[in-house]
Amino acid sequence: LQCHHCGFSPPIPDQCPECEAEGKFAACGPGVERLAEEIDTLFPDIRYIIATSDTVQSPRAAEDLVRTIENHDVDLIIGTQIVAKGYHFPLLTLVGVVDADLGLSGGDLRAAERTYQLLYQVAGRAGRALHPGRVMLQTYLPDHPVMAALAAGDREQFISVETEAREAMNMPPFGRLAALIVSGTDEAEVSRAATTLGRTAPHGDGMQVFGPAPAPISLLRGRHRRRLLLKVRKDIAVQSLLRKWIAGTSIPKKVRVQIDVDPYSFM
Repeated sequence: LQCHHCGFSPPIPDQCPECEAEGKFAACGPGVERLAEEIDTLFPDIRYIIATSDTVQSPRAAEDLVRTIENHDVDLIIGTQIVAKGYHFPLLTLVGVVDADLGLSGGDLRAAERTYQLLYQVAGRAGRALHPGRVMLQTYLPDHPVMAALAAGDREQFISVETEAREAMNMPPFGRLAALIVSGTDEAEVSRAATTLGRTAPHGDGMQVFGPAPAPISLLRGRHRRRLLLKVRKDIAVQSLLRKWIAGTSIPKKVRVQIDVDPYSFM
């Protein structure tokens, strides 16, 4: 087990910390190792390589990966998002994405945009040379605008639907966002500080505050985290609004408030 945000890596427990049952943990989800096990069972003679941030940790390792694939020393690449990063493999003709809609869940307000960009990019790895390519997406949401646009090969369709949705909700680029992360080592103190910020939040025409709520990563490097999100019209001076908000709120010294205007990540 390893956290890719803070690097913490504990051993897999033998016993459940809640019910104390032993030997009941089972791997779940389509991790690359799990997929490799399925490949070994279904195609025992196939040559494959695993490409993840854990196996490709340096420029030299990336060069070795590309060389191995270009020399056709493997028949199959099992990888994470790292394989979508602009590589050119002339003999690659089939791309399959497991759980392609996974990025559409969670608290990221740009989830649809990012998911479309990633899937469009990874789909572009197939059929880049003389051989025609094919792309297969596994999804539980085939009617989602992202999946519908990808299936139709119509980028303008997705842009149009996403633009209309953002305009209706006053989301960027039609409005502005500011994310506030309240963190500290004392969970109760963090919760109280976040609640206080929620009570003193600015109100008025063209502005809205969401939260506080636990951040998607609610505990990071020993610090408990709560999140608030400010949404305003594009003509409102968001920095001035934030300064007045924070100045008018009493925050304990041991509690940290991080502000990200026009945030790219919502974690």
